[in-house]
Amino acid sequence: MDLVLRPERIPSAAANVFDAVVRGGLADLRPTPRRIIDEAPKRTVYRYLAGQERRQDALPVLLVPPLAAPSQAFDLRRGCSLAEHLMALGHPTYLLEYGDIAFSDRDLGLEHWVTEIIPTAVRRVSEDAGGAPVQLVGWCLGGIMALLSVAYEPELPVNSAALVASPFDSRQVRAMSFVRPLDTLTGGLLGTAIYRALGGAPAPLVKRAFQLTSFDKYLTRPLAILSHLDDREFLAQMEAVDRFTDSMHAYPGRTMGQLYHLFFRVNEIAGGTLTLGSHAVDLAQVRIPVLSVAGQSDVIAPQRAVHHVEALIPNAPAVRLETGPGGHLGILAGRSARATTWAWIDEFLAEHAPPHDGLQAAA
Repeated sequence: MDLVLRPERIPSAAANVFDAVVRGGLADLRPTPRRIIDEAPKRTVYRYLAGQERRQDALPVLLVPPLAAPSQAFDLRRGCSLAEHLMALGHPTYLLEYGDIAFSDRDLGLEHWVTEIIPTAVRRVSEDAGGAPVQLVGWCLGGIMALLSVAYEPELPVNSAALVASPFDSRQVRAMSFVRPLDTLTGGLLGTAIYRALGGAPAPLVKRAFQLTSFDKYLTRPLAILSHLDDREFLAQMEAVDRFTDSMHAYPGRTMGQLYHLFFRVNEIAGGTLTLGSHAVDLAQVRIPVLSVAGQSDVIAPQRAVHHVEALIPNAPAVRLETGPGGHLGILAGRSARATTWAWIDEFLAEHAPPHDGLQAAA
């Protein structure tokens, strides 16, 4: 790491420092224009406003974020936005948002999103797109919930699902291995007591947990900035990630409890089924093509945990597994994502789109 700038790098570094300090930043953080097409408690569906005519052979894409993390992940900054990229290819592009989570939402469980919020959003998008089937793109828990929704309601108008950094086997998450002995010792009571007392996981706690997953980068951040003072793209990306991290939401208490017990302690989903309240969801009911993308340096969703989904969806007509450079957010919205994750999503959507004539009939 070169902390001493060579003379030829100093003018660029000076310009970057001036813009960051005096002009308020380097990243273009303007959100891609969008408008609401559907709204209800904990469900807002947006359609991004394209600057060009949609392709007649392009199906609508619905971006599904996880709980707690802001949907900015799909629209991190201008020039590094999956939403912007999909629209440039002519896809009618939509976004699902859940809104802020309050203490009063502590009784909401995962089934609220899996059986109500996401299925309703899919139907609204299909209706807005003239009845066309929807292509789902989910990140992290958003990908898991999207696939569970398809399994719960196989008749949903869904054409395919692309999952990015979505782990289906918590035993493969090495970052949690140090917690399991304490969990075993207390019989899970410690974790239960914490999330019940807090009514879930408050936003500040979620933010700190996300930062700790890249603790080494967090510690070396000042040195990284100094060594890249002349690299405008690097600094702009850090600025956008900082805004993303500062925008974390809370987890509802009941949902946090389900994630803790069903995903972490019992690891029920790794067997392909999940019991959510009175609903038993079996991933074997998934009968659409699925793409699963993992990040090489992702400690939240390592490759083996992400690609475990292939064993759980035996009736999917096609399953494609890919691994690219980046961590949990970087694999979706990093500077190299355009050449890896986005390109794989483009190929996957094109490969599994219905014939042009069939699409016209649906519209």
